[in-house]
Amino acid sequence: MNPDIPLQLLGGITAREFLRDYWQKKPLLIRQAIPDFESPIDADELAGLALEEEVESRLVLEHGEHPWELRRGPFAEDAFSKLPERDWTLLVQAVDQFVPEVAELLENFRFLPSWRIDDVMMSFAAPGGSVGPHFDNYDVFLLQGHGQRNWKIGQMCDSESPLLKHADLRILADFEETAEWVLEPGDMLYLPPRLAHWGVAVDDCLTYSVGFRAPSAAEVLTHFTDFLSQFLPDEERYTDADATPVSDPHQIQHDALDRLKGLLAEHMSDERLLLTWFGQFMTEPRYPELVVGPELEEEDLLGSLEQGAVLIRNPSARLAWSEVDEDLLLFASGQSRLLPGKLRELLKMVCAADALHVDNLGPWLADDDGRNLLCELVKQGSLGFADE
Repeated sequence: MNPDIPLQLLGGITAREFLRDYWQKKPLLIRQAIPDFESPIDADELAGLALEEEVESRLVLEHGEHPWELRRGPFAEDAFSKLPERDWTLLVQAVDQFVPEVAELLENFRFLPSWRIDDVMMSFAAPGGSVGPHFDNYDVFLLQGHGQRNWKIGQMCDSESPLLKHADLRILADFEETAEWVLEPGDMLYLPPRLAHWGVAVDDCLTYSVGFRAPSAAEVLTHFTDFLSQFLPDEERYTDADATPVSDPHQIQHDALDRLKGLLAEHMSDERLLLTWFGQFMTEPRYPELVVGPELEEEDLLGSLEQGAVLIRNPSARLAWSEVDEDLLLFASGQSRLLPGKLRELLKMVCAADALHVDNLGPWLADDDGRNLLCELVKQGSLGFADE
């Protein structure tokens, strides 16, 4: 995608301008980001997803058994018929992993790294429905799919911002309104991290929320050090072979901290291990149990493809790749594999293509490394046969 071509999705500005002026800086309202948009699924179909065991769903009732009551799915078939006429919201997570037509919406956002995109959450709200004023610690695009929703934006927030006392929802105790808009189908609102916002349904409405993965510093330190520790032998420890006599045996001298920082820096600065961990972490699937493949021999895979079989990405899988010297690293659903540089075009195709078949795989099926990679991705579950 050319970053200097104006995009309808961004209101006629370029991807470069958006990233420079708005991304993680300030909100952007885009009227008719997707002109004449019609939601690929309706409220009844969304409610149907909320009945399924493998789907993560929630109901928020502003005036339930207590203020801002939260109910978690899966829900019984009669759950929605018992709801009041207004002031409630159904939220369904990762709809893109269950509805291909919703996943196709993500093609509009390819000016951003795909490994940064988390999922597409959908919400249906009855008139007055809301989840209260709140803020997120990640970027989000809010696309109106059906009906109208009133959006207010407020102040920038942080961990010190006062919240209502609630066991499950992070609702702001104070909201300082700075702007207000009503979004129609096809309109979209971009919000940077930590900006307070409050959406209230004007009528029955559907909203698409495209969220982004943004690991916290605490997550990075915790998960990376756990990953790193797998490669460190027990005998590698704090040492002070160059120590000098101390005047006070109870004092921790600053030279001890220097040795400790050196021990940490030696391993924390290993770029290859950091890249490996980061790629695995950012491609971990939201639902690992849905990324499972069959036992398969290369000969069976090749035979199936030659007979017309088509491979597609598992909707729950996440793929990315990077370079390591002259080699390549493929990250597939939380795992990584070092591959020879000759497979670059195959990796790009595996990550980007809608379908893999004899026509576009071509010579890769005759390459031992290429064929083995495809087979392993099917066995792992990141790729699967379209008819399954």
